[in-house]
Amino acid sequence: MAKIKKMLKKIPKIMKQEGIGGIFRRVLQKLHLVTTKADPLTLFKFIMDRKIIPLNKNDFEKHKNDQIKILNWVIPEMGEGSGGHTTIFRFISNLEKRGFHSRVYVFNAESFFDNKSIRKFVAKAFPILDSRVEVYYDVKYMKFGHATFATSWDTAYYVRNFNNTISKFYFVQDFEPYFFAHGSEYQFAENTYKFGLRGITAGDWLKEKLNKEYGMKTDSFLFSYQRDVYYPVERKDNTRRVFFYARPVTPRRDFELGLLALNELCRRMPDVEVVFAGWDLSDYVIPFKHESLGVVTMQKLAECYNRCDMCLVISNTNLSLVPLEVMACGSVAICSKGENSSWMVNEDNAVMVDYDPVDIADKMEYYFNNPDELKAISKKGLDYVKNTSWEKEADKVKCVIVKALEEDINLL
Repeated sequence: MAKIKKMLKKIPKIMKQEGIGGIFRRVLQKLHLVTTKADPLTLFKFIMDRKIIPLNKNDFEKHKNDQIKILNWVIPEMGEGSGGHTTIFRFISNLEKRGFHSRVYVFNAESFFDNKSIRKFVAKAFPILDSRVEVYYDVKYMKFGHATFATSWDTAYYVRNFNNTISKFYFVQDFEPYFFAHGSEYQFAENTYKFGLRGITAGDWLKEKLNKEYGMKTDSFLFSYQRDVYYPVERKDNTRRVFFYARPVTPRRDFELGLLALNELCRRMPDVEVVFAGWDLSDYVIPFKHESLGVVTMQKLAECYNRCDMCLVISNTNLSLVPLEVMACGSVAICSKGENSSWMVNEDNAVMVDYDPVDIADKMEYYFNNPDELKAISKKGLDYVKNTSWEKEADKVKCVIVKALEEDINLL
């Protein structure tokens, strides 16, 4: 049982790298029911694939002037509630409303074996996706599309080879090499920025980084939030409270750094209560007063933000949607400084901190002791998010696609 319990902690990483089949295989290995050796040649065989899927000239001539443009989206396998997939599907749905038609294809699926099962799963797990969008469990079904999108580093290898399209894009939500130690997988991910795909990035940090360091053509979109979920609700108590988006299984979210900062804050201010959400922390020693909620729904997150004075959201890579959602609920986001953050948060609408637990504790203590200043930041945060709109960002992406198609069609 101890071996299985230890394995459970590794499930998210195994799921990302090897899929659900990898999880079962690892469990069986721990139980000594199978003795399968590691097989990196199979795991990464797609990297060696250089088989080009050529342009179908008949389909091109037949559809190149269609008023409704077909968009192919190649996505990695998903889990229920995946934030990255939610953002992809949000844009796909908004583009569907703007005169495009999308087809979604899963790359290297291990937990889906037919189109019926994946369509049923997506309809239930991601109701945000427009019902008109076609969903396929395998890229083998992919046909001519006016534009084709990679959405993660592994899918970029397939899109590199797929030439049955006019324009090729890379929908980039984070700098994925940073997800790995600086070794083979880092290099595999970094190489995809040299494939000549047009980048559409989440925010300007990625836009500038990929353009300057890899020569990619890049455009960007900004973030917004779901207005029917995240909004201010009157507090029912005066308890001083901090929320921490705590995901120890996601190293780039700095769990240990945040825990040190909160421990120091609570040592100085023992009446402060901390609320954790994002992962099960039952196996972690947390000596200060806290509430640990684990993985929760968006509605529960909104409730947490509303009853907390400040929300600690640290990131060593690109920002998530959390800071905006925090602001929308009237709380104040405590965010780490850096170019990966400054495209969205700043000293006006958030509290900016160094990657230093003492600095973080100092700032939170200061604002607990100066509530009027904290309230002023909260107001500016609310004003900021009210001016954001997913619809406005979808309009930007639409213009990028249309412009690229006009340019690239002359190259075929």
